[in-house]
Amino acid sequence: MGVETMFADISAIGRDARSNGYLRYAWTSEDSELADWFEGEARRRGLDYQVDRCGNQWAWMGSPSKSRRGVVVGSHLDSVPHGGAFDGPLGVISSFLAFDALISNGALPSTPVGIVRFRDEEGARFGVACAGSRLLVGKLAPARALALRDDLGVTMAEAMAAAGIDVEEVGSDGEMLELVGCFVELHVEQGRDLVYQERPVGLATHIWPHGRFQGSCSGQANHAGTTRMQDRSDALVAAARVILEVEQVAKDVDVLATVGRLEIEPNGINAIAGEVNIHLDLRAPNADRFELALAEIGQRTGLTFQTISLTPVTVFDDSLRALLGEHLDLPLVGTGAGHDAGVMSEAGIPTAMLFVRNESGISHSPVEFATVSDCEAGVVALAETVRLLSTSVGSRFLGLA
Repeated sequence: MGVETMFADISAIGRDARSNGYLRYAWTSEDSELADWFEGEARRRGLDYQVDRCGNQWAWMGSPSKSRRGVVVGSHLDSVPHGGAFDGPLGVISSFLAFDALISNGALPSTPVGIVRFRDEEGARFGVACAGSRLLVGKLAPARALALRDDLGVTMAEAMAAAGIDVEEVGSDGEMLELVGCFVELHVEQGRDLVYQERPVGLATHIWPHGRFQGSCSGQANHAGTTRMQDRSDALVAAARVILEVEQVAKDVDVLATVGRLEIEPNGINAIAGEVNIHLDLRAPNADRFELALAEIGQRTGLTFQTISLTPVTVFDDSLRALLGEHLDLPLVGTGAGHDAGVMSEAGIPTAMLFVRNESGISHSPVEFATVSDCEAGVVALAETVRLLSTSVGSRFLGLA
C-alpha cells in the first residue's frame, strides 16, 4: 500500500463537489468516518488502538509505560472550509506508511512507537484551533471548550456526546501524556520555502506566535430602501474600514494579519447592518512584532479585540532538531501556521516537525498539492526519524539516558 492508495481510501469523505475541497469538521458524520478509517488502519496492522479522554485517537506498536515511553508521530484529519487534501491527512497517512516501511525493512523499533490523530486541529467548527491537543495537555479548559457553539448553536459538548465521547471525562489526560517520550509531526508545507530551496522535505525550526481575536462594530439596523445615505450608521461600512486598517498595519509592521470571517446582523440584502463581529487572525515572526501589530491595530481601528486563542512563539527542541538535522540532512524552515506539534512542544514534550514540499505554495485551498515522489520522500524521512529515535541515539528523549 502506498501514498496514492491511502489518499484514495479517504478521498470521498467530506469532499465538496462544487469546490473540490473538503468539509471535514470536528465531531460530524464525516469526522466519524475518518475516525473509523484511522481505527481500521491501526487494527489492520495489529496495533494497539486507544482513544484518550478528549477523543484523540492513538495506535501503538509495543506497550508504552511511564518508565518506557514511546516515540509518537501523527497529525490531524479535519479541514478548514473547502480545504485541501494534504493539510493534516498527509501526516497521518505518512505515519502509517512509515510503520509499514520499518516493518518491511526489518527495522522493528526497540521502543514503543505510536501514531496519534488529534481531533479538531483546524477549529473550523467551534473556533478554537488545536482543541484536541490543547484539551489533552491542559491548555484549554474543558468547561470553556464544551460550551463553545457552532454556527447552528450546537455546543461542542453536544457534538462530542453524539459522536460517542463521554463529555464528563473530557480534560487533560496525564496518563496518556506520560507515555509520550517525544513527538514528531509531518505536515505539508504551507508556504514556498521548500519550493525556493528545491528540496522535497524540510525540518522546522519554530512556529510564529499566533492569535485569534474578535471585535465588534456597532451601527443602526435600518431599511436599505428608505434610509438616506447621510442618515445611515452602517456597521458593515465601519467593518470595511477596520479591515483596510488591519491590512495597512500588517504591511507597515511586516506581519500577517487577516480578517477572515464576519458575522453580520441582520445580514439581509435589503437591510443596513446594525452589528458586525470581526474575526482577526494575527501571526508574526517574533513576539515583539506580534505585540506591536496588535497594539497598532487596536489604536488605528479604535476597537477592543477579545482574545479567542493565543499561542506564543514555539521553538522546537534544539537537541532533537540537531539530531535530525545531522542524520537526515534537511533544510531548515520556519512556519507561520499553528500545529498540534506546537501544543505538544509547549507542554514540555520534545517535539520536531517535518515539512513536505507543497508545489503550489498554497494551503487551506483545494489547489494545495504535493507530488507522490515528495510524499514518498517524506515517508522515508519520517521512517528514518522513528528508527533513530527508537534506538539508543534517541534514548535521552525517551527518558532512558
